[in-house]
Amino acid sequence: MRTRITAAVLAAALTPLALTLSAPAAHAATPAAPYDFNGDGRTDLAIGAPGATVAGQAKAGAVSVVYGSTSGPKSSTRTLLTQNTAGLPGTAEADDAFGSALASADLDTDGYADLLIGTPGEDGSDSNDGTVTIVWGGKSGLSGARSLFSFFSTDYDRYGQALTAGDFDGDGDADVAVGSTGPITLSLVDGPITRTSASNGGSGSRNDGWSSSTGVTHLSSGDVTGDGRPRVVLHGRAVSTGAATTALADLKIGNYVDWLEKLPAGFVSAVGDIDGDGHDDIVVGNDREPSADPEGALGGRVTVVYGGPDGRDTNRAPLVLTQDTAGVPGAAEKGDRFGSDVSLGDINGDGYADLAVGTAGENSAAGAVTVLYGSASGLTTKGATSYTQNTAGVPGGSEKGDRFGERVTLTDHTGDHRADLSVSAPGENAGDGAVWSLRATATGPTTTGSVSFGPGTTGVSTAGTPGYGTALNS
Repeated sequence: MRTRITAAVLAAALTPLALTLSAPAAHAATPAAPYDFNGDGRTDLAIGAPGATVAGQAKAGAVSVVYGSTSGPKSSTRTLLTQNTAGLPGTAEADDAFGSALASADLDTDGYADLLIGTPGEDGSDSNDGTVTIVWGGKSGLSGARSLFSFFSTDYDRYGQALTAGDFDGDGDADVAVGSTGPITLSLVDGPITRTSASNGGSGSRNDGWSSSTGVTHLSSGDVTGDGRPRVVLHGRAVSTGAATTALADLKIGNYVDWLEKLPAGFVSAVGDIDGDGHDDIVVGNDREPSADPEGALGGRVTVVYGGPDGRDTNRAPLVLTQDTAGVPGAAEKGDRFGSDVSLGDINGDGYADLAVGTAGENSAAGAVTVLYGSASGLTTKGATSYTQNTAGVPGGSEKGDRFGERVTLTDHTGDHRADLSVSAPGENAGDGAVWSLRATATGPTTTGSVSFGPGTTGVSTAGTPGYGTALNS
C-alpha cells in the first residue's frame, strides 16, 4: 500500500488517498499512436453521440468508431459502442450521456491504442456520479472493456466530463486525467492500466479558484517544455464571475498549485508544435462574445501561446486571431463562435503543425471551419482557407443550425503522414448530427473524395436528438 497526499489546485486543502500498487505491465516495442485501435498505422475516428437513444432510453448515449483506410474513414468498417454492448460495463440508462468526452492512449502498452469514453450522467453512489469506460484496442479493432478507477465518488459528480491521457509523470506508462464537478474537479489515475490490473494510485485536486458547479470542463495535453513529458491544459470557470479560466499544469509535481501557469482564457484548446522548435504550442479557443465572457471577442477569438523550456514562452507575445485579422477568411460578426473548437496537426507534411478552427455560429449557425498553417516563424495567415457545406465538393448544403465546425480534428486517417480534416455538425438534420472528412494533400485539405455520414450509417438511433459528433478525437 502507499498513500498519495494530493495537493489542492489553487487551494490549501489536502486530500489523502490510500491505493494499491500492482506489477507494471510489459511494454510494447512501439506503443500505438492515439486512436489507432487496430495498429495499422492509420488513425481511426471516434464519434460521440451523447444524446443518442439506446433501447428506448433517451440520451443514454453512443459512440461510433469508424476505422481509417487508404481513402480515409471508412464507414462500412466500424464499431458501435453503447453501455448495452456486450463486454462493456454498466447498462444504458436515460441521461447517462455516454460519449460526452473521448480520449485515447495505449494504456496497456500492447501496441494498440485504447479508447476512453466519458459518461458524466451515470448514477452511482448518487445522481450524476459519472464514470469512464476503457475499451481495448486489438488487431481486429476495439473489444472488451473495463471501468477506469474512480477514487473520490463521494466528492465529485460528472466524472468523465473531460478527459486526456499521456505519460504525465514520466515513468513510461500512460496516465489519465479526468475532469468533474464538485469538491474534486480533477482526478489523475496513474498507469499502467491493463485489463486486469489493480490500481496503481492516483490523486484528486480541489480547485477553489474555479467554480465547483462547472468544474474542469475541458482538458488537452502535449509536450510544451520539450522534455518528452506532456503537460496538461485545464479549463474551468472562475468561482466569482463564471468567466473562462485556463491554466497549464505539470501533474508530476505533487503540489502543482505552485506551478500552474495562467493562460489566455477560453473553453477549448489543442497542443502541438506549430513552429517546429521541439516545444509544443497551445491554442486556446474562446467562442464567446465580450458580453458573455471578459476575454471573449466579437465573433470569438483564438489565441496561440508558444511553448518553451519552462512552459509558455514569455519572450514571445501570444498571437491573437479573430475573423477580422488580416488574412483570416470572413469577418467577425456577433454569434459567429470563431474558436468553437480547435485542433492541431500537420496537414501538408512540412513538419509544422497546422490549425483547424471551428466557427459553429457562422451564418446563423450553419457553421464553417478555417485552416491556417504553421511555419518556422509560427502560425501564419498566409494561404488560410475556409470550408462550409456550400464549398464545392463538400457533401450536403449549409443550413441554419447545423453547427458545422462545432468539433474539428486533424489526424492521419490514411497513413500518408498528413493530417486529414474531420468536422462534425451536431445540429445537422434537426439534431441528428453528421461528420465530414477531407483528405490532406501537400497543399491542404481537398474536397475531392470527401466523405460524410450520419448516425444511421454507423448504427446510431436517430430517435430524439443524438447530436452525432458532439465529441470527436481529441
